[in-house]
Amino acid sequence: MTAACLDAVAALEKECFSHPWSKQSLAESLENEKSVFLAAYEDGKLVGYAGMEVIVDEGYIFNVAVSEDYRRRGVGYALVRELVTCGMKNSLCFITLEVRESNSAAIALYSKFGFIRVGERKNYYSDPSENAVLMTKYF
Repeated sequence: MTAACLDAVAALEKECFSHPWSKQSLAESLENEKSVFLAAYEDGKLVGYAGMEVIVDEGYIFNVAVSEDYRRRGVGYALVRELVTCGMKNSLCFITLEVRESNSAAIALYSKFGFIRVGERKNYYSDPSENAVLMTKYF
């Protein structure tokens, strides 16, 4: 993903999340050498993106977003697969993430890649208030 994508990614953030990252926050993360960003396009249109930060031998997925019109078409699957592949290629010990406990589709997707539930964060999300499920894939 490049800086040229930032407007489209910021728009996707607003579509997918009740508390989207700002364009400035996205730009700062994109410039961070520890960050891995992936973008998915169809016919030149951004339809999804994913981001992960790598700290030494640990991966932290901070967002996976897919436009509502492109969900259940394999976009999220492809993005997560590439993050997991990146983790394996870089000899990470694990990749971890948080997901809304009501987001059964995302939990099922992460489970397909071997992520397991390792805990929860009470009232982590707002609008609406909800617990986060912590999931980790160990290598």
